[in-house]
Amino acid sequence: MSTLQAVKQDELEVTQQYIDEVFETVMRRNPHEQEFHQAVKEIFDSLVPFLAKHPVYRKNNVLERMIEPERMLTFSVPWMDDEGNVKVNRGYRVQFNSALGPYKGGLRFHPSVSASIIKFLGFEQIFKNSLTGQPIGGGKGGADFDPKGKSDAEIMRFTQSFMTELSKHIGPDTDVPAGDIGVGAREIGYMFGQYKKLRGANEAGVLTGKGLDYGGSLARKEATGYGAVYFVEEMLKDQGLTFEDKTVVVSGSGNVSIYAMEKAQELGAIVVACSDSSGYIYDEKGIDLEIVKSLKEEQSKRISEYLNERPEAEFYEGGHGIWTVPCEIALPCATQNELDETSADVLISNGVIAVGEGANMPSTLEAIEVFLKNGVLFGPAKAVNAGGVAVSALEMAQNSGRLSWSFEEVDDKLKEIMKDIYKTSMEASEKYGYSGNLVVGANIAGFKKVADAMIAQGVI
Repeated sequence: MSTLQAVKQDELEVTQQYIDEVFETVMRRNPHEQEFHQAVKEIFDSLVPFLAKHPVYRKNNVLERMIEPERMLTFSVPWMDDEGNVKVNRGYRVQFNSALGPYKGGLRFHPSVSASIIKFLGFEQIFKNSLTGQPIGGGKGGADFDPKGKSDAEIMRFTQSFMTELSKHIGPDTDVPAGDIGVGAREIGYMFGQYKKLRGANEAGVLTGKGLDYGGSLARKEATGYGAVYFVEEMLKDQGLTFEDKTVVVSGSGNVSIYAMEKAQELGAIVVACSDSSGYIYDEKGIDLEIVKSLKEEQSKRISEYLNERPEAEFYEGGHGIWTVPCEIALPCATQNELDETSADVLISNGVIAVGEGANMPSTLEAIEVFLKNGVLFGPAKAVNAGGVAVSALEMAQNSGRLSWSFEEVDDKLKEIMKDIYKTSMEASEKYGYSGNLVVGANIAGFKKVADAMIAQGVI
């Protein structure tokens, strides 16, 4: 071993020890928060070569500062159901990092929401938002409220109560929430109305994902799904491939999934399966997206009812089995940790060539390792999933300028942003010795921009 190699190895070992110590702090300060631990570890593992080469970040203790939210809010959300019974849920908002701009991240209403879920999502959001190149920091929020089975009046009362507390901590230049699982245009509308009433002003930029009649942006609904496909398209192009005639499986059937399917089909792919929490459908001839849109966007029905219109299709209970469907491109767009090591092995044995994470952290760390070891093109969530927040930032820009861009203008900007994210991530992976590893590339590229801003702004 040469002297230069020995020095480099020594730096790597010192850096690894430093990262291990910081991660131990995360574990100690945040016990039992497995999702948050997983998100932090995935980032930390990627940063070893970068931090070894640039000790200035260690000297400024950037990691220790970045893993601690600037503010973590937990609050009571009392509301009344249609029978007059008072219910109480727990609300959350993590304002994780504002180095690049106001906190930005969605609100999730789902029974699984906890401090760990919100912190993992908020931590991921820091790097995702950084990658977009837009001036937005990282945040996330939500409540352990389940909108399913609730009347419009119940949802309105809940969201108004939620916003009554949240309104004290947000603003167009402070913290700008958006939608996520369980929070769509209806919920955003109710919250925006309550915010206006409380503030006595129409601050359109305080929320994104708004209706088009009151400050929303064209292409916002499609943005996350379209953006995911644009990113995967870039991965394929580098290998001389396209979506044309490729078999695609997309988990989920919500907003991200529907518009990922739509764009994939526009590019010539054959989407054969999608899912919801009850199970998945398989349609060998290709999913009829209009039926799925009708069931999910208009009727709020189970995906199994797809068979009423397409009886030749098949339905299987349990969404996990969707990854047994042979495909060339897999787009996990449902929820966190839906794709594990076993599923990754099955996908590979069935010939998958590319995986793009449309949801937040849908693959376990073990599954990601399997994909990378087997040479599968793998796009990590913080890069692939960034289209939604990118267009949210464009909505903020339109609100600030009192502008309204056309669908084509927004879509063109989105496509360029996704191309830039791919290019930036690929260049970082090559620069630090992990050529083609977009997990490492996206993490380093996202981290560097935020870390540089934190150092420039001093200890704040």
